[in-house]
Amino acid sequence: MLGSLILLWICIFFIFLLVRIQRPKNFPPGPRPLPVFGNLLHVNMANPLKDFERFAERYGNIFSLYTGSRPAVFLNSFEVIKEALVTKAQDFSGRPQDFMISHISENKGVILANYGPLWKDHRRFALMTMRNFGLGKQSMEERILGEISHIVAYLDKNDGGTVNPQNMFHKFASNVIGLVLFGSRFDYNNEFLQSFVQLFTDISKILNGPWNMIYDTLPLLRFLPLPFKKAFDHVKKIKDINKSLIAEHKSTRVPGEPRDFIDCYLDELDKRQNDGSTFSEYQLIMNILDLHFAGTDTTSNTILTAFLYLMNHPEVQAKCQQEIDDVLRGKDHASYEDRHEMPYTQAVIHEVQRVANTVPLSVFHCTTKDTELMGYNIPKGTVIIPNLTSVLKEEGQWKFPHEFNPDNFLNEQGQFEKPEAFIPFSTGPRACLGEGLARMELFLVIVTLLRRFQFVWPDDAGEPDYTPVYGITMTPKPYRMNIKCRQTVQQ
Repeated sequence: MLGSLILLWICIFFIFLLVRIQRPKNFPPGPRPLPVFGNLLHVNMANPLKDFERFAERYGNIFSLYTGSRPAVFLNSFEVIKEALVTKAQDFSGRPQDFMISHISENKGVILANYGPLWKDHRRFALMTMRNFGLGKQSMEERILGEISHIVAYLDKNDGGTVNPQNMFHKFASNVIGLVLFGSRFDYNNEFLQSFVQLFTDISKILNGPWNMIYDTLPLLRFLPLPFKKAFDHVKKIKDINKSLIAEHKSTRVPGEPRDFIDCYLDELDKRQNDGSTFSEYQLIMNILDLHFAGTDTTSNTILTAFLYLMNHPEVQAKCQQEIDDVLRGKDHASYEDRHEMPYTQAVIHEVQRVANTVPLSVFHCTTKDTELMGYNIPKGTVIIPNLTSVLKEEGQWKFPHEFNPDNFLNEQGQFEKPEAFIPFSTGPRACLGEGLARMELFLVIVTLLRRFQFVWPDDAGEPDYTPVYGITMTPKPYRMNIKCRQTVQQ
């Protein structure tokens, strides 16, 4: 019996020797990966950010971890990320294959499309469409302000009471990007909107949780009926909804008179009636899914972070309100141009984005060819993970890197200044294409609500917990807020 056990352990030892993972020559260092599991057991799956910080301290600002047998290189510090994503952008602008998120998106859409003609065509088209958004009779600003009016009406009804803001801000963000994409908004009690938001929320939970990491690390488990299957089922439902939206647009559109993104895309399809075009109806379906998901989750979580901090820093809230009152005196509503007259409020909004750290590891990149970075060799196809957390809290880049302080964005004269290391939307050619829309949404919703309401942390809520729930996107823990109508409005 003892001999059999010894023989078994010898066999296991030799199997491990045979399948052990060898780092490529002159590859970034990191903890030794285990066969099959890679470095899965070296990190806290619930929130590995502290582990990444520890690895950077031990191995340097470029280190490697293994997802199963597949290496990933982590980039830490502004200098390293800028070198890769800006200076050597072409080498580092690919998107990884064979991850759960790439399987869900099929590497189509815009955000997760592979580097090449399809990505270039569709990014250029999406940027142009969103930039020129005088679509129909409403400007982008008017659309956002129109949606904010529904939040104001809801909060007015709850004056003096307490609300749970999670679904409210999520539905707000979904409606804003929905107006851009398919020209429709839905009442916050609408069953379609509620089910749509729930689908996105469920997908986000799976992508943000340990099942995503297990899927990426252990490919043999992908065929089992495990919880990650739910994400694929939900994506199919959303694609079916998008198909029906496109069919409806086809039956009601007037070519050359676009009402929204779908109409613009269909106009573009009419112009590109050749076999070599990268434009197609299926690509449109994936674009809508891509942009709707990205434009909902990130914006709503940033707004939630803003009010969490504003309630618990009442002196910051009061100073913003004083500046807002002074600038908007006599005006019916805020305009995005008003931001130039509100340096302190601008600083607060940017500081919220910095501490929210909404997309902590950006969207994964991969190398498009064999390349070199800071003296290390990086083979073609290597997964590249820009650790934006390391930049947004980097010593030397910020006056107060580890605390919430609007002075991080104010100079000695009290004027707004944005440090170069402020990259919550990433940087380089694959930076977030919805950055302009997100900035406008954040400014208009925060200014409009602070002008009209006082937000107070409930007495019975205990101490605030600023620790977000980790994931592809960081989500503040659920909280409640007391609403009080301000008496100074419209003076």
